[in-house]
Amino acid sequence: MATATRLRRLGAAAAIAAAASGAYLIQPSITAADRGRANLVAEVRQRISDRNTSVPPRAAQESALISAGAGNPLDILVIGGGATGAGVALDAATRGLKVGLVEREDFSSGTSSRSTKLLHGGVRYLEKAIFNLDYGQLKLVFHALEERKQVIDNAPHLCHALPCMTPCFGWFDVVYYWAGLKMYDLVAGFRLLHVSRYYSAQESVELFPTLLRNGKDKSLKGTVVYYDGQMNDSRLNVGLACTAAIAGAAVLNHAEVIGFLKDKKSNRTIGARIRDNLTGEEFETYAKVVVNAAGPFCDSVRKLTDKDVKPMICPSSGVHIILPDYYSPEGMGLIVPKTKDGRVVFMLPWLGRTVAGTTDSNTEITLLPEPHEDEIQFILDAISDYLNVKVRRTDVLSAWSGIRPLATDPSAKNTESISRDHVVCEDYPGLVTITGGKWTTYRGMAEDAVNAAIKSGKLTPQSGCVTSNLPIVGGDGWDPASFTVIAQQYTRMKKSHGKVVPGVMDTAAAKHLSHAYGTFAERVAAIAQNENLGKRLAHGYPYLEAEVAYCARNEYCESAIDFIARRSRLAFLDTDAAGRALPRPGNSWKRSNLQKMQSFMMGSTMSSQVCEFNFCGYIN
Repeated sequence: MATATRLRRLGAAAAIAAAASGAYLIQPSITAADRGRANLVAEVRQRISDRNTSVPPRAAQESALISAGAGNPLDILVIGGGATGAGVALDAATRGLKVGLVEREDFSSGTSSRSTKLLHGGVRYLEKAIFNLDYGQLKLVFHALEERKQVIDNAPHLCHALPCMTPCFGWFDVVYYWAGLKMYDLVAGFRLLHVSRYYSAQESVELFPTLLRNGKDKSLKGTVVYYDGQMNDSRLNVGLACTAAIAGAAVLNHAEVIGFLKDKKSNRTIGARIRDNLTGEEFETYAKVVVNAAGPFCDSVRKLTDKDVKPMICPSSGVHIILPDYYSPEGMGLIVPKTKDGRVVFMLPWLGRTVAGTTDSNTEITLLPEPHEDEIQFILDAISDYLNVKVRRTDVLSAWSGIRPLATDPSAKNTESISRDHVVCEDYPGLVTITGGKWTTYRGMAEDAVNAAIKSGKLTPQSGCVTSNLPIVGGDGWDPASFTVIAQQYTRMKKSHGKVVPGVMDTAAAKHLSHAYGTFAERVAAIAQNENLGKRLAHGYPYLEAEVAYCARNEYCESAIDFIARRSRLAFLDTDAAGRALPRPGNSWKRSNLQKMQSFMMGSTMSSQVCEFNFCGYIN
């Protein structure tokens, strides 16, 4: 009876989904405003696509913030350089507004670099929408699927479609997941990545050789494969910040807001006092509106206005681990919707390794959340139930924890409900807070936040939001085959025992550069060739010394952590390999800095001071 009810609800929801997805197919007529928007997009796109373009130097960005005085304020000052904050800066700048952004640490130093690496609509949310007949939840899935496709289109070098296999150990599971994932396809509409399909048990183990076919109490009946998106999260975040800078925003990492400026008559927030954490110098920046996009730390920012503010963040911890590549085949993920204790577990190929997770538990907000051993063991135990290989603790190459800022709306009547959607509010005049949501919907969140800021400050943008069809730096004109040009036309000149020797720009290095830097990859390859910086930073990984130089000059990379953790992903992929790579760049490391970096990679508590990294030989 329960089975029949569940299947009937799936069928009933299909009609709702079809009707709603049809609404997304209606295209508005072209207006004069649309033509103006197209011109603005073309102008910004031209700057972004210019392969000789460079971001303004950090000193110029700081100078622009300092010059924003009471008589010449910014339109919007953004606090937080994660995905949402960088998205807000890009959205506002491309509307013709005068924008600044400050980030206490580095772009993507918090939650935005510690994600699941998935761009997804939310299969679980769709299931809840169907069985609770909740049209509101269904709309959230529609929106997320729409945003998923836009993110992939705007950053094709950093994002791609990934097939995800759902194992079925009963024939009801086959029917249930097949129907549910077909519903997922239907909801996606014309933004569908690829059509889901069923594979027999034999086909499934051929596609995923480590998948368990016969267990103690179960035998594989088949799998249903569907598609979601995957990304290199921190490089996408850094790309957003750099694109915002190219579009005209003054973005500054390692700059912390230590207090707000208030209008004495109205008590409205009119700017902030900022400390440059690299130099210790402090300055004031005025703005008509301040947008608080500090993620899990947004309550800390709100407390700068009111020490007794009621918290709106309910932090949730998600732990992930990195395993060797043989745990999952290249190009196929494994997602188990319900483990024995009801949680979701997944294994996904990512940058030549396997990322597995995740947990979802209450946590405290800390700068560097630490993955606990019991959480790591839970993930290992959960995936071992579905694999035919021995799952060993010694295979864990890296582990990290990210804090997801689940939010409550302080203006809502029922403040006990925690939203999986984002929340935009202005509970203090001049301070707009945006939090909650997920990586996939960062662009829509940013749009909502900018709209709220425009309303709050009575701003006059030159156009509406244009980011739905705006590539990030390196994405415009990128082709998956572009790595062949790098492999054929460049060599890796490297220093060895006091001599400069040529090395082959092998396929692995060429593909890595192409996917990490998009159309700007040739600039990195040219540095490797012309400046003798073609040596690999760590054995078994494609990262080159030339990338340190490029990132220092073009991506606001100011410290060792900035590069090892965010510009490259070595600290997340393999802590031992990252440790071996540390002494090389600049050859001016101090033992204390090595310890700090290793502490960061292990997820332990670390001083908030940035590690010194000698870029002197790279910046010029």
